Amino acid sequence: MGKRKDLSDYNKGQIVMARRLGQSISQTAALVGCSRSSVVSVYQKWSKEGRVVNRRQGHGRPRLIDARGERRLARVVQSNRRATVAQIAKEVNAGFDRKVSEYTVHRSLLRMGLHKRRPVSQVVHADPWELLKAPTMDR
Repeated sequence: MGKRKDLSDYNKGQIVMARRLGQSISQTAALVGCSRSSVVSVYQKWSKEGRVVNRRQGHGRPRLIDARGERRLARVVQSNRRATVAQIAKEVNAGFDRKVSEYTVHRSLLRMGLHKRRPVSQVVHADPWELLKAPTMDR
């Protein structure tokens, strides 16, 4: 059996209310659509602590470039908008205790939304056919 997702707050509230209204564990599990052991654990936790919180914290390896590192990375990119990922990685590694790869910098830039270089302002060009028309003398 694989791990299932945590129950939503709504489902946990349904479990608590159904149990308080006198429904059995099996009826409550059928109502919410979860296992009987989930119903028991949610209701026990609610009755002991008065609230139900998820036990799962984060999962996976912590990021090398955290929120603070992303702000620093954004400053580096803003200082030189034409820099390549290799140049940005070199500059980030110069003042960083942990060394990060170019691929990590690239993924962080994508996650931050810095994947395109857009011009700051676009020049509005006149219609080229307007320039070819002869000036009129309506005076």
